[in-house]
Amino acid sequence: MLLAMASLTGLVDATSFLGLGRVFVANMTGNVVLLAFALAGAPGLSADLSALALTGFLTGAVLAGRTGRAPGLRQGRGPRWLTVALALQTGLIIAALAAASVTGDTDRPYAIIVPLAGAMGLQHATARRVAVPEVPTNVLTTTLTGLVIDSRLAGGPGFHAPRRLAAPLAMFIGALVGGALLLHVDRIVPLALAAAIAAGCLTAAAAGLLIAP
Repeated sequence: MLLAMASLTGLVDATSFLGLGRVFVANMTGNVVLLAFALAGAPGLSADLSALALTGFLTGAVLAGRTGRAPGLRQGRGPRWLTVALALQTGLIIAALAAASVTGDTDRPYAIIVPLAGAMGLQHATARRVAVPEVPTNVLTTTLTGLVIDSRLAGGPGFHAPRRLAAPLAMFIGALVGGALLLHVDRIVPLALAAAIAAGCLTAAAAGLLIAP
């Protein structure tokens, strides 16, 4: 699930950055920097879009936190809170897909950015709660640094966990596929693929195929 989420991150950030006005909806480190650049007057960047994406992301994270702590979702068999969180994320991505289908090209795609950023905030907070070591879904700086520090080249013990490489690779592939689809087909296609991935994770959780604390 986490690797699927990492690839989804690449998909939506490729869509938002290349097709929605040079803004990130998942990578908030990059988005905060872009916001600062826009406020400094850099051409081609939009402060309102970056601020809106940041707000949507944080709102999604709050929603994920509330969902994970709801007493009713911690009862019974299986991680019900995870199913609910994935359902909310899937719904938000579908909402962004619907907005992209009806709004067409616009330089202020607010109706697409807000639900996408909310979905990514939900995803990152949910993945943090699942807490599988060294499998990030949208932050790779620490992971890549750890890979280098632990390598024998840097005098470390070496690493023997393929999953440490899997998350960066999944995100790269997601961004590559998303960028290619957006540039050469249509921006609807990577959003539809993102919705399909989210729906697949939701289906797995609802069927009890995922394990979470």
